[in-house]
Amino acid sequence: MESVIYHKSESVMFTPGHMNRGGPHERLYDSISSFLGRKPPAGIPRKWERFSDFAILPAGSFEGSDWEGIIGPGLWKSVTDGLDVERLGIMGEVSGRTRKSGVKMLLGEDDWVVRRENGVDYGYHVTKCMFSAGNVNERRRMGELVGSDEVVVDLFSGIGYYSLPILVHSEARHVHCCEWNDDAIESLEWSLKENGVESRCTIHRGDNRNSSKKIGGVADRVIMGLLPSSEASISAAVNVLSEDGGMVHIHGLAKPGEYSSWGERLASEIGDYGKDYDVRVEQINRIKSYAPHWDHIVVDIRCMNPLNSSRVPCSQSHGK
Repeated sequence: MESVIYHKSESVMFTPGHMNRGGPHERLYDSISSFLGRKPPAGIPRKWERFSDFAILPAGSFEGSDWEGIIGPGLWKSVTDGLDVERLGIMGEVSGRTRKSGVKMLLGEDDWVVRRENGVDYGYHVTKCMFSAGNVNERRRMGELVGSDEVVVDLFSGIGYYSLPILVHSEARHVHCCEWNDDAIESLEWSLKENGVESRCTIHRGDNRNSSKKIGGVADRVIMGLLPSSEASISAAVNVLSEDGGMVHIHGLAKPGEYSSWGERLASEIGDYGKDYDVRVEQINRIKSYAPHWDHIVVDIRCMNPLNSSRVPCSQSHGK
């Protein structure tokens, strides 16, 4: 990996509301027109992600019979020229139990990228590891939420989506990252060093239902950031909570109007695992729309030892 050039930039999403005459969509249109020598067919993307020298087109871009015979390296070169980037990819479906990225390279062979978001550098192979730009506010919230001297266990750390903001922006004592995707672990190790926070993090490789037993009851806060559901690891979350209790942030999918019942069901499941915590739903946050009639939700569940609840962290930002 030493031979790879690491590019850093803020990620940018262009949408129709941001387009003025002479803006990015017009430049893309003109570049494709110049390549074709005529007016392009309908269906040029009107939004994309752009960071560093890389752009990612949404799934379904340039589809349809009008684009048959046009699709190929020449078109992709005209797109990169129009977007002022060197490399181009297209979104696909995230797949498998390790949440493998569905991004496919259209132009360029080097798939290593570095995103800078809220002062945090995330390095990863874009065709191997996913990154959801729509979760930016939740990543920021985690960095603002964690209090001084907290111990955090991230049961589905991935490339460090939530752990890195915590390590960079909070005074957490230590973060334990559980992950079983080797590509994500490689990326996380790079990012921990790049951000200068590796001394406060331990990576636990493998299934968190096993590694949680080795970690033991140390956590003031547990993050369960797997979609579509992280419920299979509720027992692991309870295993790592400290004797005093803590806060558990559970990601999942719920239908509008059913957020509260979903949260209460999760709280009941935590209460069924035998530790004598007082368990209650403290807050529910909608992150984004995930699919028709389904939203990505995070429920913050407070688990308190009734004999000593003073150390249980909160779910409200410290305003950093």
